[in-house]
Amino acid sequence: MEIQTIYAIVGFLLASYAVIGNDSVQTLGTFIASNTRVFKWYWLWLAASAVLAFTLIYGWSVNDGDISWGRLDKIPPVEIKWYHAAAPGVLVLLTRIGIPVSTTFLVLSVFASTVVLEKMLVKSIIGYGLAATVAYLMWIVLARFINEKFNTVKKGNRVYWRTLQWMSTGFLWFTWLSHDMANIAVFLPRELPFTLLIGAILVLTGWLGLIFYSHGGKIQEIVLEKTGSRFIRSATIIDFIYALLLLYFKELNNIPMSTTWVFVGLLTGRELAIATAHRATYNFGYVFPLVGKDFLKMMIGLGVSVGLVLGIHYILIPNGM
Repeated sequence: MEIQTIYAIVGFLLASYAVIGNDSVQTLGTFIASNTRVFKWYWLWLAASAVLAFTLIYGWSVNDGDISWGRLDKIPPVEIKWYHAAAPGVLVLLTRIGIPVSTTFLVLSVFASTVVLEKMLVKSIIGYGLAATVAYLMWIVLARFINEKFNTVKKGNRVYWRTLQWMSTGFLWFTWLSHDMANIAVFLPRELPFTLLIGAILVLTGWLGLIFYSHGGKIQEIVLEKTGSRFIRSATIIDFIYALLLLYFKELNNIPMSTTWVFVGLLTGRELAIATAHRATYNFGYVFPLVGKDFLKMMIGLGVSVGLVLGIHYILIPNGM
């Protein structure tokens, strides 16, 4: 087996774990938080795995074997080197300490040119700002009708909200995978053979099972510390708005972007709106450190990503490494 193939396998395995362990909590975090006391973890895992398998098989069939959904059109195939495989390894380490790093920046930046990286960054900044603005406006309106600081859904209505939540989570999971599969597919052939497709599905569902078994892992704290994220109604609304935002950016162009930044922007706008609507009972002194901490973690991840790509393009590649 050639060394480049070994690097590709290692990179794929690490990227698969990193994407599932770090980024998937964006989409499945509220789902896990609001259902973990009602359903066994393996039922939630099976539901998420079914959507994952459908998304990959459907994308593979309609995109001529490309499971990235065209997100790698601006990133040509390259011979996998050790530093390509090392990038998701760094991401795994940061995930273990709870930093919501952008997988797109950390993994794809080592494959992309500095020009593409700049476009990815601009699109992600716009995504963060738009998500925060939309969430703030939406929850300012919603706060006039519901108080998401409390679970006020009547018991008789919870089954309907839970059904809506499973539907919105499935829609979000499908939309999100259409974005972030590029972070894994970059280590695979662009026209993936069917046998490798099945292998990729098995690996991803295996990592997904680990995440559900651990109830989201360390990154789940970002979801749990937000107001009402455990409530099915709140989780449903968050998932649906997030899915619509990702769908908009998916149709906008094929430039990859950080879905992590969109997710954090959404939670930031929501938290600020709830604090604004309930000033008498909600202390802004609690909100700003909370959202500031998330933003700082994002900047740490961005700094690591930029450092990696600059090191690769200006130190390793010129020296022929």
